[in-house]
Amino acid sequence: MALRTIPLRRAGNRHNLFMGGDRELVMFAGLLAGALIFSAQDLRATVFGVMLWVVALFMLRLMAKADPKLRHVYLRHRRYRGYYPARSTPFRDNTAAQGKQYT
Repeated sequence: MALRTIPLRRAGNRHNLFMGGDRELVMFAGLLAGALIFSAQDLRATVFGVMLWVVALFMLRLMAKADPKLRHVYLRHRRYRGYYPARSTPFRDNTAAQGKQYT
């Protein structure tokens, strides 16, 4: 008897992207650019805000192309401890105090 295969459709497994980049980061970059433009109401601020939006969108698209979940990877990386002490081998004899920290 042959194994039954079930195809996975792309529509149910797409990443949460907006305009080609991570949804939250693209919207936040647009919010920052819009706030800069409307709060300053100056031609230089408008040009800088538009350039900020274009560069941020380009960078976020590159980031999403490399890995659509790169933001989550970066946030998990930031949560890790700054220093992990070296462990010699799995055959190391731990003291009672060292063994308690893993339970």
